[in-house]
Amino acid sequence: MYLRQTSRRNRDGTTVSYLALAHNVRDPDTGVPKAQIIHNFGRADRIDRDALARLVASISRFLDPAAAVAAAADPAMGELTVLDSRPLGVSWVADQLWSRLGIAEAIVETLEDRRFDAQRVERALFAMVANRLSAAPTSKLAGCKWVAERVFIDRLTQVSDDECYRAMDALMEVLDVVQERVFFSVANLLNLEVDLIFFDTSSTFWQTETIDEDLLADLAEQADDQERPRPVEGAARVRGDSKDHRGDLPQVVLGMAVTREGMPVRVWTFPGNTSDQTLLRTVKDDLAAWRLNRVIWVLDRGFTSGANRRYLQRGGSSYILGEKLRGGSAEATAALKRAGRYHTVAGNLRVKEVRLDGVAHDRFIICHNPQRARRDAVIREQIVARLEAHIDASDQLDATDRAELAGRLKTRPTFNRFLRTTKTGLLRIDRGAITADAKLDGKFLLRTPDESLTPADIAQAYKSLYEAERGWRDLKTIQLQLRPVRHHKDHRIQAHIQICWLALLILRAAELATGDTWRNLRDELDRLHLVTLATEAGTVTQRGELTATQRAILTSLELSEPPRFYDFAPVTD
Repeated sequence: MYLRQTSRRNRDGTTVSYLALAHNVRDPDTGVPKAQIIHNFGRADRIDRDALARLVASISRFLDPAAAVAAAADPAMGELTVLDSRPLGVSWVADQLWSRLGIAEAIVETLEDRRFDAQRVERALFAMVANRLSAAPTSKLAGCKWVAERVFIDRLTQVSDDECYRAMDALMEVLDVVQERVFFSVANLLNLEVDLIFFDTSSTFWQTETIDEDLLADLAEQADDQERPRPVEGAARVRGDSKDHRGDLPQVVLGMAVTREGMPVRVWTFPGNTSDQTLLRTVKDDLAAWRLNRVIWVLDRGFTSGANRRYLQRGGSSYILGEKLRGGSAEATAALKRAGRYHTVAGNLRVKEVRLDGVAHDRFIICHNPQRARRDAVIREQIVARLEAHIDASDQLDATDRAELAGRLKTRPTFNRFLRTTKTGLLRIDRGAITADAKLDGKFLLRTPDESLTPADIAQAYKSLYEAERGWRDLKTIQLQLRPVRHHKDHRIQAHIQICWLALLILRAAELATGDTWRNLRDELDRLHLVTLATEAGTVTQRGELTATQRAILTSLELSEPPRFYDFAPVTD
């Protein structure tokens, strides 16, 4: 069975072709094959090509893929050979958002008057950002092979590790300008609300054994000469209180400011021994230079010192701060003792406002979550059970061994809260401490001087602080994999962190537009490949067909489809 084409010449000299579905039948008398028409399609220039495509597709369902390709191939083209196939979807979407958010333009325009090739630097930086957004981020050296062999990056077929390092150096030279331009571009494009700024800190370590002794002396001089520390944009090799439980390795302290939508405004890097309370002043001054002065800062309990509160109110700003309940201030203790009626807001969250005598400028909001209270009770029971197991046979120990055991247990804050030593040196569970601790189950205390917000608004704003915490999780876990960090030059550690910030910016913009997680978006977009085929007529590079889900993602992001064909090289004689 085949598609038969016949032609007829008209009197005016024109030729008309007709198409028909036919098969050959041997004449029983003469034995000569004759064409037998099964179906007439009509004139070739008027044929319904969509109907033919549907017919071919329906026939192909009964063939295996290889046979279907071979059957559909033009004999003149010869055998098809797949030369290359690499993922296209994630890098293409990231590249479009990279340009739309103004990142590419900011980098190129700030570097165009310098000694760098601005276009090449921009492409190298985007390649490193795209690598962070991939399913398996790699080192800079492995990323060069990834660009050359495993992914499609528009206008970048290959890049060397030296180019990547030079691009990181270039980024550090113009970082302040790029950060500001990118923020305002993103804020205008996405209509971000920046009346609330959520700020949180974390830390990260890297694999090296050296620390900067000269820097430690420099920091000591800063403490004498300045009220606040400067951010060490060179990511100083200093050991500190590691939040990752890696006190054996040098670290940096990271600060991140995000909007209420979760968009990362900026990321700072400080020496690894910088405290949360002192670095906040640098952060506020930097954002004030961006005209982000009259905002409400939302911060957790690590920033609640009186000096910080006064500094945050400069320039018309305000704050919503968490207060420590266990071992907290006298003000926190007084607020918790004040009677009042709770009001339920937002599901099962209950709030009540307290005013304290002698504290004229601050309002205190006590929040209670019954579900969290039950969780706190279970955790306390588990802690007490473990503590009882540790001290169960301690009465049989001599005084020295018992004191040594008590010292070990008291180094752990969770045990120290409920452990007491009798006058005779025996170890016992502190039942009074358990009763007092139970009164705090499910509660957290907030303070703010702002009179325009209701208690419900204040509680909801503080709960949204998890957006900053979510940013840290995305940066440091499988999403973007900030670690491992193995750079030896300080400024490149900082550049690596800023590349991860740019990746987080693109990731969050995609999530906000689609309402889906980046992991789901990436898994779907990774199915779209760019394939290079070779035939006797030449080579062609084209993308695969988009799935319905991929089209929905592009629609949500307001992006057009990638080009169908990227390259065609016919054979030349």
